[in-house]
Amino acid sequence: MFNGAIQLFLQNFTSMRVNDVVDIVVVTFLIYHFIRLVRETSTSQIIRGVLVLLAAVVVSDLLDLVVLSTLFHTIITWGIIVLAIVFQPELRKMLRRVGETGVASLFFSRQSKISMEEAIVKEMVKACKEMSWSRTGALVIFERSDSLDEIIKTGTQVNAKVVDELIRNIFYEGAPLHDGAMIIRDGQICAAGCVLPLSDNRNLAKELGTRHRAAVGMSERADSVSLVVSEETGAISVAIRGQLKRNLIPEQLEELLTEELIPQAEEEEQEQKVSRVDAFLEKLLGIRGGRS
Repeated sequence: MFNGAIQLFLQNFTSMRVNDVVDIVVVTFLIYHFIRLVRETSTSQIIRGVLVLLAAVVVSDLLDLVVLSTLFHTIITWGIIVLAIVFQPELRKMLRRVGETGVASLFFSRQSKISMEEAIVKEMVKACKEMSWSRTGALVIFERSDSLDEIIKTGTQVNAKVVDELIRNIFYEGAPLHDGAMIIRDGQICAAGCVLPLSDNRNLAKELGTRHRAAVGMSERADSVSLVVSEETGAISVAIRGQLKRNLIPEQLEELLTEELIPQAEEEEQEQKVSRVDAFLEKLLGIRGGRS
């Protein structure tokens, strides 16, 4: 029986085509790197991965890589369920929005969303200007594409309109929630008094306190914008993607928040989508030259 197994192995091995070897090597490579990168997956990486997967399906079919093609088609078959699990926070956010404002809000609320976020930026800048003058410490986190549900659970639900007076009242020294972070979600003050992870970055200035390290730490772990007002100096700072921009004047703060929080014009977004598709096609097919 053992000799028969060896003979069968040798027979299959000698009859292998170059395509079969490539097939096995690529599948092994993908499984290995999939295991390594699972914990590093983010929304943007998933989107790029889906595009690469679709391209790989076409290539494997064209090259008749049987094992690889079967694997890819199986992944696609279960892909909808997997994506539903992976994008669960985004889907929940969309469903919550539908429940609060109706289905039409998904299609016709773009301009109202921009107006709302412009108003939020103005109220936040106004509050920060006053808190900077009075040296009232503050820490505000703006949720973007990544859900902050776990952070929100550490604080107290507020669900109130973003207005200058309320922001300053929450961070007023002696107020119950002034020590924690305020979370802004979907145009509202969702929660306050929240606990944030601290940054491990040793390159941060030593004079920075807990608020600043928490702001940077939050921006390192999620796609969010962290706003800090120093209690000691009144300086205004913003942390984005692990980078801290310090000593901002109100005009600079308004410009930065507008750039990071307010959706771009529809034409610009469309041009960016087309550019990304063009770049993907160039990498995939080796196409050179721009669109006419």
